[in-house]
Amino acid sequence: MEQFVDREPEIRTLEKEYAKKESSLVVVYGRRRVGKTTLLSEFMRGKKALYFLATQESEAVNRNAFREKAAAFIGNELLAETSVDKWDTIFKAIVSCNWEEKPVLIIDEFQYLGKTNPAFPSVFQRIWDELLMKSSVMVILCGSLISMMVSQTLSYNSPLYGRRTAQIRLKQIPFRYYREFVPNLSRKAQIERYAVTGGVPKYIESFSDCTDIFAGIEENILNRMGYLYEEPHFLLQQEVSEVGGYFSVLRAIAFGRTKLSEIASFMETKATDLTRTLKTLIELDLVQREVPVTEENPEKSKKGLYRITDYYIRFWFTMIYPNQGDIEQGNVTYVMEKVRKSFVRSHAAFVYEDICREELAARNDLPCHFPKIGRYWDKNTEIDIVALNEEEGVILFGECKYWSEQVDVDIFYQLQEKAGRVPWHKENRKELYCIFSMSGFSPRLRELAKSRDDLILSE
Repeated sequence: MEQFVDREPEIRTLEKEYAKKESSLVVVYGRRRVGKTTLLSEFMRGKKALYFLATQESEAVNRNAFREKAAAFIGNELLAETSVDKWDTIFKAIVSCNWEEKPVLIIDEFQYLGKTNPAFPSVFQRIWDELLMKSSVMVILCGSLISMMVSQTLSYNSPLYGRRTAQIRLKQIPFRYYREFVPNLSRKAQIERYAVTGGVPKYIESFSDCTDIFAGIEENILNRMGYLYEEPHFLLQQEVSEVGGYFSVLRAIAFGRTKLSEIASFMETKATDLTRTLKTLIELDLVQREVPVTEENPEKSKKGLYRITDYYIRFWFTMIYPNQGDIEQGNVTYVMEKVRKSFVRSHAAFVYEDICREELAARNDLPCHFPKIGRYWDKNTEIDIVALNEEEGVILFGECKYWSEQVDVDIFYQLQEKAGRVPWHKENRKELYCIFSMSGFSPRLRELAKSRDDLILSE
């Protein structure tokens, strides 16, 4: 079983629903391998719980398997030996028991039941309304196919719309919890591994015994028999009908075509033809549309850029996808050399910027809170971090250096010069500066920081 790390808000939500006297219906969903089953296993501990994993087999096969599980759960030998052709019969047997404590019923991969029988969400809606809702039980519907879980349980057109009492979309684990998986790693090693595995527990554990990041990449990703080698294919094949177009968009973004017009040009198609593909990738948490943090109307901004937010997907499309021909031919050593040479410049340095933004948001030693943290760019300027406090008129400019040498004073003066080009409240604002460095700071920069109350150094 995967190691249980973080997930405190999710556990609190589940416990709150469990504590209710009345019935509760919770929808838990998120991408494959993100830790949904581990979360539910942790929550189930010490409770009277029935866990059922639906499969892509026929509805009759799933119903029969659920009947056997339910019979064992309630100790009903008659139900175990009886053939049933309705789900209602099984749920009636469960709720008719005299429970001393609130039972928990978990249906994992719920979307497969609706996939084999499109009418199943309607069937379950009736069972909920007529039986479960009135019986003080907790029901958890869990699934890993995001689009199907949304359409079957959350969307306005779903028969179950309005029935849920809570929903949890399980995201990847933030970097600040990474050391709990592998506590003895240096900060640099943690960042390197996070740059590849992201916050997906299954990926993290696959790298846990590797001596360094490159040994892990060779063993887990360049190995054609390892699950990570084909992982992007499996992630998308389950969610979309035609993978090719999505792969082309992801490849374009990974290759630096981040404007809509650039992606369209790369694919030799119209920008309007990409709207649906990009929308789906955003809904799947694989891509994000980003605008300069100073934009007042982000949705209408013409400065939007697209970036891959899933670090493993970004790494795969940057380093693996272009070299699959060599990997298939067994030229792994050649590909590993290419990965080693470009890993920091083409991938890890960008992830480090995201980590710095996350850490800045979590700091409690700043002069004020910053509700908005992001990046800034225009035709002539790029700044790694810009944080805004509109109410107090404070702006923070940040630079992130994933270097092997110490950062010197010239980086601060360059940041200060770039900050002067940012027009946000320029006539009346307080400016702060923060420099992040992977390898520390020169004595000159440390002395300068001591003499200025607007300069923060973070390593």
